[in-house]
Amino acid sequence: MAQPDLSVAPHTPHLAPSPRAWLTCVMGNFEAFLQDHASCEKKASGMAMSVASHYPDQPALLMAMADLAVEELSHYREVIRIMLARGITPAADSKDPYVNQLNSHIRRGSEFFLLDRLLMGAVVERRGAERFACIAQALTDPELKKFYDAIATSEARHWTLFYRLACEHCSPERASDRFAEICSLENDIMLALPTRAALH
Repeated sequence: MAQPDLSVAPHTPHLAPSPRAWLTCVMGNFEAFLQDHASCEKKASGMAMSVASHYPDQPALLMAMADLAVEELSHYREVIRIMLARGITPAADSKDPYVNQLNSHIRRGSEFFLLDRLLMGAVVERRGAERFACIAQALTDPELKKFYDAIATSEARHWTLFYRLACEHCSPERASDRFAEICSLENDIMLALPTRAALH
């Protein structure tokens, strides 16, 4: 797995490893995983655009989210290409119980909302980096392995971007404390969810 730039998060909270049963499930039904992966990339692009549209008065955040939206959409395009080459039809988007449970912990009010939204983005991308790296390691197809190695690297970069933006929004101390809280919640949520052939 590509190592993220931990200089932005020197005291990174523990990331519980994904259960082996999850990887076994994904590799046993890779078609369903690809369908979910495409959906996740599309939603990630939409999330970045949503943040950009809500904070047009913050140039650094706006540009970061605009760039991220384009990159996530390019990932979506690449997953679609892989699927179509394999004769796999994209599936309709469905609700993601992992993301929904995390989002339920976003605090309301201008003092907290953007901070929590950025840190949730960091946590989701961090988990994605870990899981894509696991998949890359398990794959035998060299082209797919190369693709998922690259995706894992991108996700590692994305989560540190979200974390840095959170530190710039408030303070490194506040961001670090809240990040630790959310990471603990994420570990519990991830381990409690049913195993399925999906990213989360």
